[in-house]
Amino acid sequence: MRLSPAPLRLSRTPALLALALPLAAALAFSDETLDKVPKSEGYCSRILRAQGTRREGYTEFSLRVEGDPDFYKPGTSYRVTLSAAPPSYFRGFTLIALKENREGDKEEDHAGTFQIIDEEETQFMSNCPVAVTESTPRRRTRIQVFWIAPPAGTGCVILKASIIQKRIIYFQDEGSLTKKLCEQDSTFDGVTDKPILDCCACGTAKYRLTFYGNWSEKTHPKDYPRRANHWSAIIGGSHSKNYVLWEYGGYASEGVKQVAELGSPVKMEEEIRQQSDEVLTVIKAKAQWPAWQPLNVRAAPSAEFSVDRTRHLMSFLTMMGPSPDWNVGLSAEDLCTKECGWVQKVVQDLIPWDAGTDSGVTYESPNKPTIPQEKIRPLTSLDHPQSPFYDPEGGSITQVARVVIERIARKGEQCNIVPDNVDDIVADLAPEEKDEDDTPETCIYSNWSPWSACSSSTCDKGKRMRQRMLKAQLDLSVPCPDTQDFQPCMGPGCSDEDGSTCTMSEWITWSPCSISCGMGMRSRERYVKQFPEDGSVCTLPTEETEKCTVNEECSPSSCLMTEWGEWDECSATCGMGMKKRHRMIKMSPADGSMCKAETSQAEKCMMPECHTIPCLLSPWSEWSDCSVTCGKGMRTRQRMLKSLAELGDCNEDLEQVEKCMLPECPIDCELTEWSQWSECNKSCGKGHMIRTRIIQMEPQFGGAPCPETVQRKKCRIRKCLRNPSIQKLRWREARESRRSEQLKEESEGEQFPGCRMRPWTAWSECTKLCGGGIQERYMTVKKRFKSSQFTSCKDKKEIRACNVHPC
Repeated sequence: MRLSPAPLRLSRTPALLALALPLAAALAFSDETLDKVPKSEGYCSRILRAQGTRREGYTEFSLRVEGDPDFYKPGTSYRVTLSAAPPSYFRGFTLIALKENREGDKEEDHAGTFQIIDEEETQFMSNCPVAVTESTPRRRTRIQVFWIAPPAGTGCVILKASIIQKRIIYFQDEGSLTKKLCEQDSTFDGVTDKPILDCCACGTAKYRLTFYGNWSEKTHPKDYPRRANHWSAIIGGSHSKNYVLWEYGGYASEGVKQVAELGSPVKMEEEIRQQSDEVLTVIKAKAQWPAWQPLNVRAAPSAEFSVDRTRHLMSFLTMMGPSPDWNVGLSAEDLCTKECGWVQKVVQDLIPWDAGTDSGVTYESPNKPTIPQEKIRPLTSLDHPQSPFYDPEGGSITQVARVVIERIARKGEQCNIVPDNVDDIVADLAPEEKDEDDTPETCIYSNWSPWSACSSSTCDKGKRMRQRMLKAQLDLSVPCPDTQDFQPCMGPGCSDEDGSTCTMSEWITWSPCSISCGMGMRSRERYVKQFPEDGSVCTLPTEETEKCTVNEECSPSSCLMTEWGEWDECSATCGMGMKKRHRMIKMSPADGSMCKAETSQAEKCMMPECHTIPCLLSPWSEWSDCSVTCGKGMRTRQRMLKSLAELGDCNEDLEQVEKCMLPECPIDCELTEWSQWSECNKSCGKGHMIRTRIIQMEPQFGGAPCPETVQRKKCRIRKCLRNPSIQKLRWREARESRRSEQLKEESEGEQFPGCRMRPWTAWSECTKLCGGGIQERYMTVKKRFKSSQFTSCKDKKEIRACNVHPC
């Protein structure tokens, strides 16, 4: 896809003048020079060579590809973010993508294509249409674009960015403003292939994971579930590269599915513990109800875990609820450095990902299993218009959480070749310093620096100082204390304490026993927190060893167990419940028999007295089909009780019924029975007689139409005579005969047993002018005798056909 360049606005737009001047100065090009440089001479390469100030290792600015991949899949779209760490900012930038070892002076040197997300923030450069730059000069801390990977066979690609801040250009050939991506092997299509190097660090390290949920109605207002928003219990582990809890492009295990859909970590923990050889620590932290509260109201959940040389990765996940199957977490985060040390700190903003087991698109979508199961993938702002994260312009999803992983201690001999800086040393000593202060939880500081030398070199009183840096203020309404701390002191030799005394940290916990069975040795360490003020050598020991016994009665059938883990949370939130703790088998019996030692223990636990607990219910299911195929019927929907039954009775309805109306059912035409045949319409010769029936119900809603309502058939009385006078005479006789019979019937009809009737009314007008209609007449009761018991004394009605000739 060839992208057309945006109009050149550098020298023509007054709003850009503030950027144009420093940019021209830094690049050593005037507008006149730019106009003289033809495109064929490779202006893009001139941008690359015009480096104002090269800042190697400068981490104030960073270029990041979403998901931090090391490989790209040809043709796939990736979100690229250029950001500045507060309080830094940038006014302008340039972003390009080059094939490895290319200069950029030819069009074929560039790889893939950029796609603009926000035209108010970014645009293509006029003289270098393959590069992206700013649209307007202003302070900013982040921009985002999409980069569509090149076709197969391109090889490795280098994404490069330059930052313009005031009159300074920062450009990096290596470091945080350069990202190298190589083409992914086709055999790994659809699977996250982030190669994990072997760890060369020594000893072990202990970390603390802290989870800060940022998912609230204020940050994510669309369809925010006010009633039951929460984060499920955190579950994860530190593990080796041979075990994967979850990964992008992989399929969710049953344990991941239960976390994603139900928020239950039980099955996930069972799966982790089954990998005892690959897992060092199971990571667990409490659920959060509701999902967000200020840190001065509720502390952020945290958990501690350890890593070693073989199990140096950590993964975790937690469900955002309610949701179909959405989670956040980290997958295979490597805490081992290339310099054979342990990472000091990891801070990662989290966006939700889809477990691929449920097809719902909103927070409270009814259960809709995804069949077949799909791969785990990050949610995007273009997934579905009903999604709470939908953005028609394809912007980035606002992060819903942040996880901070800090190293709090190291144990055993460390072999990293790069010396620790002051922050590393302070971080390792911090757990032993139990100085209490009233720092609000909304203020995030670095660790305290070591104490400075005393301001007094004599026995007069002086001061010494230590400092810390305010990294973040999560709640601006809560003030943060000072970043400096002072303490009285005196010059060397004036202290009441011996000047040759050195201050030591507390002992770190004992190492595991050196053998798995019988008598062995174990050790523990401590550090020098402050050397003697008189400059003498600290002679106190920093290491201690002692004998240890593991399973005195060793036998071929003995098995080695880990220490017991922490007790789980009580199974009940109120009243009596149960809690468990676990341990794992470190070494199975040498004779191949089953290990008989117990791996779990349970005991009762008592929580505060139960009170009325609101029901925790699943969302309503979709309405069922109507109970009928037409007309009026009923339909139902259900929901399930998620809270435990022992927490109390729930009186909420689990089923709802309502009326439903479908299109009316078809109604067929209904008719009366046929009437008797009428008299022949001729007194001699050929004629016809008819019979009729009446429509009682017209067809409706597509019902069967009405059949014929008039039938006729031929009749022949006798041959007509040829003498007209005789013929007329006979007609007259026949007419008078019929008239006399009619009068007789009328006179007789007026008398019925028990009543006297009125004469017949005249025939009504015919209902049709042709094609067969009907006429009606009535006889009503004139008088009923008191002694009458006859049911025949009632009004009468007669019907006859009329206008039967065809239309």
